Amino acid sequence: MVHSDVSVMLKPENKPEPITNKDLFKSWFRWWWANEVPHTFDRMLAPAFLFGMMPSLKKIYKDKIMRGEAYQRHLMFFNTQNNWGGGTLTGMSISMEEARAKALAAGHPEEALDPTVINNTKVGLMGPLAGIGDAIDSGTIQYIFIAIFLPYAKAGSGWGAILPFLFFGVSTFIYGYLFTKMGYTLGRNAAKELMTGERAKTIINALGVLGLWMMGIMAGSYVKLSTTLQFTLNQKTFVIQDILNQILPGLLPLVAVMGLYFYFEKKGLKITRGLLYLTGVLILFGLIEVIL
Repeated sequence: MVHSDVSVMLKPENKPEPITNKDLFKSWFRWWWANEVPHTFDRMLAPAFLFGMMPSLKKIYKDKIMRGEAYQRHLMFFNTQNNWGGGTLTGMSISMEEARAKALAAGHPEEALDPTVINNTKVGLMGPLAGIGDAIDSGTIQYIFIAIFLPYAKAGSGWGAILPFLFFGVSTFIYGYLFTKMGYTLGRNAAKELMTGERAKTIINALGVLGLWMMGIMAGSYVKLSTTLQFTLNQKTFVIQDILNQILPGLLPLVAVMGLYFYFEKKGLKITRGLLYLTGVLILFGLIEVIL
């Protein structure tokens, strides 16, 4: 579908202005700031996405009718993760809208992207990109910062509670903007590069390894579990904990952590139930020690 009067795009005053990095930053910042504010059940995050797109669309479509049509396109149902999805799709959508406007301005409506293609591309990618973003941001990045600053909290400093969220917010804002620029530069190929590109795969795998490494450090440093069981044989006392330390220091914490891990793998992430089972097991072992 094209404008009912394509000639309006041929007028010099209606030709699209070039999109700059400043425009991309403004669109990204507005989306980042408002992405959960106008949350509705029928459109989800679409109002926030349009709010972010508006500065760029005003430069792309000088004709009010065509700009209004673009506004309507981006008010359709939309829901994705803030950085990986929102940033990438903001840049991609601006790129596609600009390509459409330029084709119309050049007098080639047959070469202009159909509006349904723009919307379908955005809607088709919002789910996969959200999955990647949720797994990396919520499942890895934030826990890396928590692990780094946990010693401050353990020492009684309030910075241990503030700094993880501060660093998480700043870092995700920065690479969300980089995704916006990448989406604009690569256009419709941006999502393919992000989801299947070798460089992206390497970064994702590296973050996964780093996240597991940090979780191992946290488990080894902050999970404290020991036994006071001992027995006497031939007038010699054997302390169970000393024997376990000779086999593998931290063996009991490792067993507890891996037990929870395999439970979550089999039953799903039922954290409360897993903690209740763990508490029950520890109480049982505690009673055994008291009895013995």
